[in-house]
Amino acid sequence: MSVTTGPLTPDELAAVVARDIPAGSYVNLGIGRPTRVADHLPDGSGVVLHTENGMLNMGPAATGDDVDPDLTNAGKVPVTELPGASYFHHADSFAMMRGGHLDVCVLGAFQVSATGDLANWSTGAPGAIPAVGGAMDLAIGAKQVFVMMTLFDKEGASKLVPACTYPLTGVGCVSRVYTDIAVIDVGPDGASVRETFGVTVDELRDRLPVPLQDASTPGG
Repeated sequence: MSVTTGPLTPDELAAVVARDIPAGSYVNLGIGRPTRVADHLPDGSGVVLHTENGMLNMGPAATGDDVDPDLTNAGKVPVTELPGASYFHHADSFAMMRGGHLDVCVLGAFQVSATGDLANWSTGAPGAIPAVGGAMDLAIGAKQVFVMMTLFDKEGASKLVPACTYPLTGVGCVSRVYTDIAVIDVGPDGASVRETFGVTVDELRDRLPVPLQDASTPGG
Protein backbone atom coordinates (compact mmCIF):
# COMPACT_ATOMS: atom_id res chain seq x y z
CA MET A 1 0.00 0.00 0.00
CA SER A 2 1.21 3.51 -0.75
CA VAL A 3 -0.22 6.68 0.70
CA THR A 4 0.14 10.24 -0.51
CA THR A 5 1.20 11.84 2.76
CA GLY A 6 4.58 11.59 4.38
CA PRO A 7 7.00 11.51 5.98
CA LEU A 8 5.25 10.24 9.10
CA THR A 9 5.67 11.84 12.49
CA PRO A 10 6.99 9.59 15.31
CA ASP A 11 3.47 9.17 16.68
CA GLU A 12 2.02 8.35 13.26
CA LEU A 13 4.74 5.75 12.78
CA ALA A 14 4.08 4.34 16.25
CA ALA A 15 0.45 3.85 15.25
CA VAL A 16 1.54 1.90 12.16
CA VAL A 17 3.71 -0.37 14.31
CA ALA A 18 0.89 -0.87 16.83
CA ARG A 19 -1.46 -1.84 14.00
CA ASP A 20 0.87 -4.67 12.95
CA ILE A 21 1.42 -6.26 16.37
CA PRO A 22 -0.68 -9.45 16.56
CA ALA A 23 -3.40 -9.55 19.21
CA GLY A 24 -2.35 -11.32 22.40
CA SER A 25 1.38 -10.85 21.81
CA TYR A 26 3.95 -10.39 24.57
CA VAL A 27 5.94 -7.33 23.47
CA ASN A 28 8.96 -5.33 24.64
CA LEU A 29 9.29 -1.71 23.53
CA GLY A 30 12.82 -0.34 23.38
CA ILE A 31 13.93 3.00 24.78
CA GLY A 32 13.13 6.10 22.72
CA ARG A 33 10.63 6.17 19.86
CA PRO A 34 9.44 2.58 20.35
CA THR A 35 7.90 3.49 23.72
CA ARG A 36 5.29 5.54 21.82
CA VAL A 37 3.77 2.31 20.49
CA ALA A 38 2.17 1.74 23.91
CA ASP A 39 -0.03 4.80 23.39
CA HIS A 40 -1.49 3.43 20.13
CA LEU A 41 -2.37 -0.17 20.93
CA PRO A 42 -6.13 -0.65 20.43
CA ASP A 43 -8.33 -1.45 23.41
CA GLY A 44 -9.00 -5.16 23.64
CA SER A 45 -5.91 -6.18 21.68
CA GLY A 46 -4.70 -8.35 24.56
CA VAL A 47 -1.12 -7.23 23.92
CA VAL A 48 0.96 -7.59 27.08
CA LEU A 49 3.85 -5.13 27.34
CA HIS A 50 7.04 -6.21 29.07
CA THR A 51 9.72 -3.88 30.42
CA GLU A 52 13.24 -5.09 31.05
CA ASN A 53 13.31 -3.37 34.45
CA GLY A 54 10.73 -5.88 35.66
CA MET A 55 7.07 -5.38 34.74
CA LEU A 56 4.39 -7.15 32.71
CA ASN A 57 1.18 -5.56 31.44
CA MET A 58 2.47 -2.01 31.31
CA GLY A 59 -0.03 0.58 30.09
CA PRO A 60 0.39 3.83 28.15
CA ALA A 61 2.61 6.67 29.32
CA ALA A 62 1.44 8.37 32.52
CA THR A 63 0.42 12.02 32.56
CA GLY A 64 -0.82 14.48 35.19
CA ASP A 65 -2.03 12.89 38.40
CA ASP A 66 -1.30 9.40 37.03
CA VAL A 67 2.47 9.98 37.24
CA ASP A 68 4.11 7.78 39.87
CA PRO A 69 7.89 8.32 40.11
CA ASP A 70 8.30 4.71 41.21
CA LEU A 71 6.47 3.36 38.14
CA THR A 72 8.58 3.81 35.01
CA ASN A 73 9.64 1.86 31.96
CA ALA A 74 13.25 0.96 31.17
CA GLY A 75 13.76 4.44 29.71
CA LYS A 76 12.67 6.03 33.00
CA VAL A 77 9.48 7.37 31.40
CA PRO A 78 6.48 7.34 33.83
CA VAL A 79 3.95 4.72 32.75
CA THR A 80 0.62 3.31 33.87
CA GLU A 81 -0.22 -0.23 34.85
CA LEU A 82 -3.08 -2.31 33.48
CA PRO A 83 -5.21 -4.76 35.49
CA GLY A 84 -3.19 -7.87 36.23
CA ALA A 85 0.18 -6.10 36.05
CA SER A 86 3.01 -7.90 37.82
CA TYR A 87 6.50 -7.00 38.98
CA PHE A 88 9.63 -9.11 39.25
CA HIS A 89 13.40 -9.03 39.62
CA HIS A 90 15.58 -7.64 36.86
CA ALA A 91 17.21 -11.05 36.46
CA ASP A 92 13.83 -12.71 35.90
CA SER A 93 13.02 -10.08 33.30
CA PHE A 94 16.19 -10.87 31.36
CA ALA A 95 15.43 -14.59 31.62
CA MET A 96 12.13 -13.89 29.87
CA MET A 97 13.96 -11.97 27.15
CA ARG A 98 16.68 -14.57 26.63
CA GLY A 99 14.37 -17.56 26.91
CA GLY A 100 12.29 -16.83 23.82
CA HIS A 101 9.18 -15.79 25.74
CA LEU A 102 8.62 -12.49 23.88
CA ASP A 103 6.70 -12.53 20.61
CA VAL A 104 7.83 -9.11 19.41
CA CYS A 105 10.32 -6.46 20.40
CA VAL A 106 10.48 -2.99 18.86
CA LEU A 107 13.91 -1.35 18.86
CA GLY A 108 15.59 1.76 17.52
CA ALA A 109 18.67 1.51 15.30
CA PHE A 110 21.63 3.35 13.84
CA GLN A 111 21.76 0.91 10.93
CA VAL A 112 19.97 -2.19 9.66
CA SER A 113 21.32 -4.34 6.84
CA ALA A 114 19.16 -5.68 4.02
CA THR A 115 19.66 -9.15 5.46
CA GLY A 116 18.49 -8.17 8.95
CA ASP A 117 21.67 -7.39 10.86
CA LEU A 118 21.18 -4.78 13.58
CA ALA A 119 23.50 -2.02 14.84
CA ASN A 120 21.89 0.06 17.57
CA TRP A 121 24.23 0.42 20.55
CA SER A 122 27.23 2.42 19.33
CA THR A 123 28.42 4.35 16.31
CA GLY A 124 31.96 3.31 17.12
CA ALA A 125 33.06 6.95 17.11
CA PRO A 126 35.83 7.99 19.51
CA GLY A 127 34.28 9.09 22.80
CA ALA A 128 30.85 7.68 21.90
CA ILE A 129 28.98 6.39 24.93
CA PRO A 130 27.91 2.77 24.35
CA ALA A 131 24.29 2.11 25.26
CA VAL A 132 23.65 -1.55 24.67
CA GLY A 133 21.28 -2.09 27.63
CA GLY A 134 19.23 -5.22 26.94
CA ALA A 135 19.25 -4.78 23.15
CA MET A 136 21.43 -7.82 22.46
CA ASP A 137 19.23 -10.02 24.63
CA LEU A 138 16.06 -8.73 22.96
CA ALA A 139 17.45 -8.96 19.44
CA ILE A 140 18.33 -12.62 19.85
CA GLY A 141 15.55 -13.67 22.23
CA ALA A 142 12.40 -12.20 20.68
CA LYS A 143 10.56 -14.19 18.01
CA GLN A 144 10.20 -11.09 15.82
CA VAL A 145 12.29 -7.93 15.89
CA PHE A 146 10.79 -4.73 14.49
CA VAL A 147 12.94 -1.61 14.13
CA MET A 148 11.64 1.97 14.28
CA MET A 149 13.95 4.61 12.81
CA THR A 150 14.22 7.41 10.30
CA LEU A 151 15.29 6.02 6.93
CA PHE A 152 18.03 8.63 6.52
CA ASP A 153 20.43 10.16 9.03
CA LYS A 154 21.04 13.89 9.55
CA GLU A 155 23.52 13.94 6.66
CA GLY A 156 21.05 12.24 4.33
CA ALA A 157 22.80 8.85 4.34
CA SER A 158 20.64 5.73 4.29
CA LYS A 159 20.36 3.81 7.55
CA LEU A 160 19.25 0.75 5.57
CA VAL A 161 22.54 -0.56 4.21
CA PRO A 162 24.08 -3.53 2.37
CA ALA A 163 26.21 -4.28 5.45
CA CYS A 164 26.39 -2.48 8.80
CA THR A 165 29.51 -0.41 9.40
CA TYR A 166 28.72 0.19 13.08
CA PRO A 167 29.28 -2.42 15.83
CA LEU A 168 26.65 -5.13 15.56
CA THR A 169 23.96 -5.82 18.12
CA GLY A 170 22.74 -8.98 16.41
CA VAL A 171 23.12 -10.88 13.14
CA GLY A 172 20.10 -11.66 10.95
CA CYS A 173 17.70 -10.78 13.76
CA VAL A 174 15.53 -7.99 12.29
CA SER A 175 12.42 -8.97 10.34
CA ARG A 176 10.87 -5.57 9.57
CA VAL A 177 11.95 -1.93 9.52
CA TYR A 178 9.42 0.85 10.15
CA THR A 179 10.61 4.25 8.94
CA ASP A 180 9.12 7.68 8.38
CA ILE A 181 8.74 7.05 4.64
CA ALA A 182 8.48 3.28 4.20
CA VAL A 183 7.92 -0.07 5.87
CA ILE A 184 10.46 -2.60 4.62
CA ASP A 185 10.84 -6.31 5.32
CA VAL A 186 14.44 -7.53 5.60
CA GLY A 187 16.02 -10.95 5.84
CA PRO A 188 17.92 -13.64 3.96
CA ASP A 189 16.14 -12.74 0.71
CA GLY A 190 16.98 -9.04 1.01
CA ALA A 191 14.78 -5.96 1.37
CA SER A 192 11.15 -5.82 0.27
CA VAL A 193 8.96 -2.69 0.48
CA ARG A 194 5.56 -3.28 2.10
CA GLU A 195 4.25 0.28 2.32
CA THR A 196 5.37 3.81 1.49
CA PHE A 197 4.47 7.23 2.85
CA GLY A 198 4.72 10.12 0.42
CA VAL A 199 7.21 8.44 -1.93
CA THR A 200 7.13 5.76 -4.60
CA VAL A 201 9.13 2.55 -4.58
CA ASP A 202 11.07 3.78 -7.61
CA GLU A 203 12.03 6.95 -5.72
CA LEU A 204 13.26 4.80 -2.85
CA ARG A 205 15.32 2.68 -5.25
CA ASP A 206 17.03 5.85 -6.48
CA ARG A 207 18.05 6.83 -2.94
CA LEU A 208 18.86 3.56 -1.19
CA PRO A 209 22.10 1.59 -1.57
CA VAL A 210 20.32 -1.79 -1.47
CA PRO A 211 18.15 -3.57 -4.06
CA LEU A 212 14.45 -3.29 -3.26
CA GLN A 213 11.71 -5.73 -4.08
CA ASP A 214 8.17 -4.35 -4.19
CA ALA A 215 5.73 -6.28 -2.05
CA SER A 216 3.24 -3.40 -1.98
CA THR A 217 1.67 -4.45 -5.29
CA PRO A 218 0.80 -7.96 -6.58
CA GLY A 219 3.73 -9.42 -8.45
CA GLY A 220 6.05 -6.54 -7.37
